[in-house]
Amino acid sequence: MAAADPTTAPAWNTARSLGADAGVAAFPLGGIGTGNVSLGARGQFRDWEIANHPDKGTWLPYTFFAIRAQPAGGDAVTRVLESQIRPPYEGDSGLHIGKVGGLPRLRDSRMRGEYPLLAVDFDDDDLPVEVELEAFTPLVPLDVHASSLPAAVLRYVVRNPGPSAVAVTVAGSMSAPIGIVDHTVFESPVFEGHPSVRRRTEGGLTGLSFGTDLPEGHVLHGSACLATADASTTSTEQWPVGFWADGIQVFWDDLVQDGRLEDQPETLPGGSALDGNLEELPRLRTGSIGIVADLGPGETRTFEFYLAWHTPNRPHAWQGMAGLSDAPHAGETMLNHYATRFADAWAVAAYLHDELPALEGATRAFHDALFGSTLPPEVVDAVSATLVALRSTTCLLLDDGTSEGQFAAWEGSFAHAGSCEGTCTHVWNYAQTVAHLFPSLERSARRNEFLHETLPDGRMRFRSNSVFGNEPHEFHAAVDGQLGTVVRLYREWLFSGDDDFLAELWPGARRALDYAFTTWDADGDMVLDSQQHNTYDIEFYGANSLGNSMFLAALRAGVVMAEHLDDTDTAKRWSEAADLGAERTDALLWNGEFYVQRTDDVDAHRYQYGLGCLSDQLLGQTFAHLTGLGHVLPADHVRSAVRAIHRHNFRHDFSRYHSVQRTYALNDDQGLVLCTWPDGGRPRIPFVYSDEVWSGIEYQVATHLVYEGFVDEALEVVRAVRNRHDGLRRNPWNEAECGNHYARSMASYGVLVALSGTGWDGRSGSLRVAPRAAALHADGSGRLFVSLAGGWGRVELDRHGARLHLLWGEVDLDELEVTHPDGPRFALAGATRVRAGQSVELDVAPAG
Repeated sequence: MAAADPTTAPAWNTARSLGADAGVAAFPLGGIGTGNVSLGARGQFRDWEIANHPDKGTWLPYTFFAIRAQPAGGDAVTRVLESQIRPPYEGDSGLHIGKVGGLPRLRDSRMRGEYPLLAVDFDDDDLPVEVELEAFTPLVPLDVHASSLPAAVLRYVVRNPGPSAVAVTVAGSMSAPIGIVDHTVFESPVFEGHPSVRRRTEGGLTGLSFGTDLPEGHVLHGSACLATADASTTSTEQWPVGFWADGIQVFWDDLVQDGRLEDQPETLPGGSALDGNLEELPRLRTGSIGIVADLGPGETRTFEFYLAWHTPNRPHAWQGMAGLSDAPHAGETMLNHYATRFADAWAVAAYLHDELPALEGATRAFHDALFGSTLPPEVVDAVSATLVALRSTTCLLLDDGTSEGQFAAWEGSFAHAGSCEGTCTHVWNYAQTVAHLFPSLERSARRNEFLHETLPDGRMRFRSNSVFGNEPHEFHAAVDGQLGTVVRLYREWLFSGDDDFLAELWPGARRALDYAFTTWDADGDMVLDSQQHNTYDIEFYGANSLGNSMFLAALRAGVVMAEHLDDTDTAKRWSEAADLGAERTDALLWNGEFYVQRTDDVDAHRYQYGLGCLSDQLLGQTFAHLTGLGHVLPADHVRSAVRAIHRHNFRHDFSRYHSVQRTYALNDDQGLVLCTWPDGGRPRIPFVYSDEVWSGIEYQVATHLVYEGFVDEALEVVRAVRNRHDGLRRNPWNEAECGNHYARSMASYGVLVALSGTGWDGRSGSLRVAPRAAALHADGSGRLFVSLAGGWGRVELDRHGARLHLLWGEVDLDELEVTHPDGPRFALAGATRVRAGQSVELDVAPAG
């Protein structure tokens, strides 16, 4: 892994600071394709989703950290390292005993989350020390391996502000999380197989190793660990086991007594008949590992732990909501990609420990480059928070025999199952984050789509089942998904500059784009007007600008690719089609303010929008801007249309809004609805999501607003989304649509690209940066995060000069030009190779 600038602490942006009352806030820890464990605003562990499926709301009994602090000559104070539990306190038996709600906690806490870094500050009047929790999972753009670890670093930073030394123990208790299949009426876990816990010292680590007696090929086989590299440890390998809660009593009394943990017998004498036959029944296994230290006056000590898991086998099928679980391999398993790198959870933790300086240095460098930029804070918040979707249960990274694995994804994650399988093309169309930060994953998806899911006649299956080697998912082709995938192929080629990649996929891409002429254009006038399945899960009939703007963008991208591959006949044919199609689309669909759907009778087919102002009516134009293709329809009409979208569809209040559909905005929320009818003509039954608010489309529209010069309106939309996700109303790190951590939300990165005015061309090694004034300080100075094919860093500029500072990787630059919004241009004097830690100063560009 390439070097990065090391930093000692995150430069926190306190704008995203949440109190303990932020009950829905959950900060996920985990890597790409690994599952997650989340931390709540009180510092509590929640949402254990490590078994290859979503599991919102799942908690692990007796899993918490505690602190014992005793000043010299004073009384010890022992607390669970969480702030006090907030109401409501409902439950059919009160708070479950496994949540240890009756143990004393700290008075208050405050969460500061800037993904991928989290801090929780604790406050308590009785505790003689100050405590802060820091947590993260390494995230290094462009480095898939570094960013796909099933693990997290947990640091309790303890400071002694008093005049006397304080003896401190920080102890983590954890129950075996492997093999859980259900819960009893008492909310206790039900296991398949027998769970186990044992003390382990190996590879510089000491801690608890959790396992199961299930065979290695079993879908629930796996391991987990809680370990530390600290030499000053104390532990209880296993709490006493029984029907009643003897174990927690013994552990807590042991900790309170002297801060030193002792081993305990498996069962205590004189048990109840309810204990049953403990040798035959799978029982919860819990252990504790602690670090002890004496802190002198004013001394700060970090108590560092590693949490890791390893559940290698996932079902060899989507097992989702569309019936694909009946595929031939549905009863079999396949490996997660990370399982090809690590034998078990202990190996993951050992790797994390060994590589932590480099992993953490690169992670903090990325954080500081993004959060230290001069982009508006709401944009940074949106980009970082939605990045979670890539490392949530929405995304998979499968073993396919290659070095980085096969990327695949749901659209989102329901509470306990994936939502809408198959890396759905018409949803993933909108997402921009992965293409810029982990482009190899997008190239993996394009290979699958064009090599395995595009048929000889050009129809592309918009839900992939070939990633599992199962029977195809046959349905209508999706007009927006299929044509958008052509543009995304162009994007991936543009970013990587990989001609072999383009040549490999070109035959499939050419068939996919030609399919539009024969299937969606009924009369050959270069305007798509036949039945068109789309992201609204219905079919539009007649000409509409959603499908046609995608068609025009795909044609413009296709022309460039065809010309590069010397496919001159195709390039000429598509270029003529794009010219004629743009002219006729504009003439047919432009209503003087925005673009509409033309159909003889809007109610002849259910779920149309007719004369409505559709929020993503110019989705293809947004794509064209993001990939440097320019306007695909008349610029003045495009500008009017996107302004009309904001004018008509953005609402400042939903208190009097009428919607019978799913609710993503209500009361005093603000947001952009999917469609309005400012001139009347609303269909009797409009398309099924028309009155909803989707954050992914809000970000797409905001991106387009920036490109057309409406920056204030764009930022108003972004602020509305992030204000709705304030930790009280909605989780800041979970923008839901049809499922949690919905992929479309990663359209947020497009706003960053548009405001920064960045355009990277890997074919020529050229970077152009032309930021909007809103991306800079008032004095004209600024810092912008940039991600290129081989590295990433920041561009710094003011009215007098500019420079590129590379933080990670290595980049060959043939051209670099930075244009200040006030007019000055700065350029690279000549081609150069830039490595991590190096800066390139730009000269004033010659006039003209």
